[in-house]
Amino acid sequence: MNGMVTVLDKGAVRIHSYMSPADTFHTTTQLIETSARIIAIDAQLLPAYTDEVIAYAKGLGKPLDRLIVTHAHPDHYNGAARFGAPVHALAEVREQIIARGDSKLPTGQVIPVIDFTPDVELVPGTEVIDGVPFVFEAVSGGEAADELLVKLPDQRVLIAQDLVYNDVHLYLGNNDITGWEKAVDALAAESGYDTVLAGHGLPTGPEVYAEVRRYLADARELLGDDGEAYKKAIVDRYPAHVGPFIIDIANRSLFGAGH
Repeated sequence: MNGMVTVLDKGAVRIHSYMSPADTFHTTTQLIETSARIIAIDAQLLPAYTDEVIAYAKGLGKPLDRLIVTHAHPDHYNGAARFGAPVHALAEVREQIIARGDSKLPTGQVIPVIDFTPDVELVPGTEVIDGVPFVFEAVSGGEAADELLVKLPDQRVLIAQDLVYNDVHLYLGNNDITGWEKAVDALAAESGYDTVLAGHGLPTGPEVYAEVRRYLADARELLGDDGEAYKKAIVDRYPAHVGPFIIDIANRSLFGAGH
């Protein structure tokens, strides 16, 4: 396996957190295993890593009930069709995915938008699955225009996905540092959660909020009108972080195609 799986035993739920290699900036897929099924949260950018997740899930011996896509970034939905399960997403996220259109991989392969368009509208609220409450909340602004936050209150698990990165450079292409700061502050104010699942990086705890907040403050300080200068400055400040090329991707949105 190229990726890494971290297993967290939470009683009525076992969480299998798949993290891709550094070449796709440690993107995560969360497999939430209940007594009778598996709920997958977010796909992967590359088919090879998606297939690793699916092979691992099949090895658990339970049906894959659904794939939930938390937001409209290709590294979290490109492989959706390969799961062979209904794809759930917020209505706003579905619209944004359709608006982005076909996805082109670094290899040049094109994945048609129809292959990853969500087909089930996810409505915020609480759904009890096999006796386990799943709390779905919509969050606006930050890393993406709209994101889904998933809480497992009985297990004290908060599935933040791209509202939180763990030791990976942040994607700032949505150009909303203030919105992201507000979202992180709201997460930090949550009580009763001791496990946080990040969209990039290993599972962590509430201490990650201060780390993300610090990175955002540094980005606000360093982000001027020169993308290359910003990249050098932020990489120098966070030399151990994975995925500096995610800064290049963000810079194309922030500063234009020349970056």
